[in-house]
Parts: sequence; C-alpha cells; structure tokens
Amino acid sequence: MKLEGEQTLLRIHLRNTDRHGWFSPPAAEDLVQRAKAAGLAGATVLRGILGLDVAGQLLESGAWSLVDHVPVVVEIVDSAQAIGRFLSVVEQTVPEGLATLERAHVILYRQGKGAAARVAMRLEVPGPVTPLSTLPSPEEFPAMKLSEDGQLVRVFIGESDVWQGNPLYRAIVLKARELGLAGATVLRGPMGFGANSRLHTTKLLELSTDLPVIVEIVDSPEKVQTLLPFLDEAVTEGLITVEAVRVLKYRHNPDKVRPQT
Repeated sequence: MKLEGEQTLLRIHLRNTDRHGWFSPPAAEDLVQRAKAAGLAGATVLRGILGLDVAGQLLESGAWSLVDHVPVVVEIVDSAQAIGRFLSVVEQTVPEGLATLERAHVILYRQGKGAAARVAMRLEVPGPVTPLSTLPSPEEFPAMKLSEDGQLVRVFIGESDVWQGNPLYRAIVLKARELGLAGATVLRGPMGFGANSRLHTTKLLELSTDLPVIVEIVDSPEKVQTLLPFLDEAVTEGLITVEAVRVLKYRHNPDKVRPQT
C-alpha cells in the first residue's frame, strides 16, 4: 500500500567520536537509539570520509592516527510535532555540531493495512507547500526560536575528479574552510552514475577508485553565495543542488573559536 504526506527531515551533523559523557555511547548511536525509543518513523547514520566540524576543524581519516575523527550525519524523518519534541533530546546529546530541518514529501510503502493505517495517522495531506512551512513552530517548540535561515548545498561529483592536482571533493572542503563556512561533509557512495552516464560501483574492479561522492555544505545564504563562484569554476562535470533549510547550532563550549586559516 502506498501513502504520501508531508513530514520534516532532521539532519544532525556531528563527529563520529562525539559523546554526551565519558561512559555514554557515541552521540550518533545514542540519537538513533533515542529516536527509536521515542517511536520516530525512521533514522539513518551516514559516515563521511572528510569534512569540517562546526568549529572549522578538518575531520579526516589518517593512517597515523590512533582514532579516526570523521563527520557523520544522522537523518531522522517524522512529523513536525515529533521532530519538535525530539530537538530537546538532540540538545542534550550533541556536545558540538549543527542540525538542519527541511520539508520532506514522503512516499511510504506498507504491506499490511494495519501498518499502513498507523503510518497514515502521522502524515499530513499532500498538496502545494510553501518551503519550510511543515517545520516545527517556534511558538510550540522554543528550540526553533534559536534556528536561522540557511542553505544546504550538495555537490554530486566523482571520487577521481581533480582540481589543480588535488581531489576535487577535498578542494571544495578546504575552500569552505577558507571562507569560514559552518560545516561540510563528504559522503562516498558504493554505486551511481554521473553526467556521462558511466556506471560507478565497487563491484567493478576497474572503476572502484571512481565512486560517486557527495559534498554537503551548510551555512547562511550569504555565506553559501561566497562559495558558489568557486564551485562554478571547479566543478566542470557534476550536479549541484541548493535547498532552503533551518539551521540549529549546538556549541556547549561557546568560548571555542574557529582556527585561523
């Protein structure tokens, strides 16, 4: 059975090593467990290979590092009400990071009528929707009063793409850092194809070093505009999307400053 409706997509950007306390599980794992306990519709953890944290520190796996510090993204989908209630859990769990909220037009498939009926109760009737209109309201959920208008840029390229002798995805992250953008994450996919329609997959040995890559960057519209000229010049073959989001920043150590570049 197919159901459609409007929900909210919450994406939490943090580090794989973040923890709420010394004996707590990793924050990403903790968020998924708490989302499940709260009965939210779904949650997914995506592990990045390179990126920037909210303080501007470069996160990258290193052969000489005892502990890898890489960016992770936790995606959670549910109604505006459910996501609004969960924001307080995010605030308690994430020591330092940022979250974005955006409208999600959801299509769900359920085999049984009982499961479909339970899901349908949580979906709003689909139709023309103003961007961000399906997010939790600041009046009902005070955490939203601290959110700001932002943009999420996604750059879809290949792992083997280069810019001035360096991997293109790395060049984009370093440029974002130079411009002082709030966060960036590089996600590598196991399969995909790009503008030339050539299939990239880990199953094909000869193409295994040219997997699809997505670079995600979040900040205010003004900051994002400073990055677009570089993307226009550097991305000669690929796809770029820009989406309106609301941004929440979590900084439990407000005295921590962004390193100078």
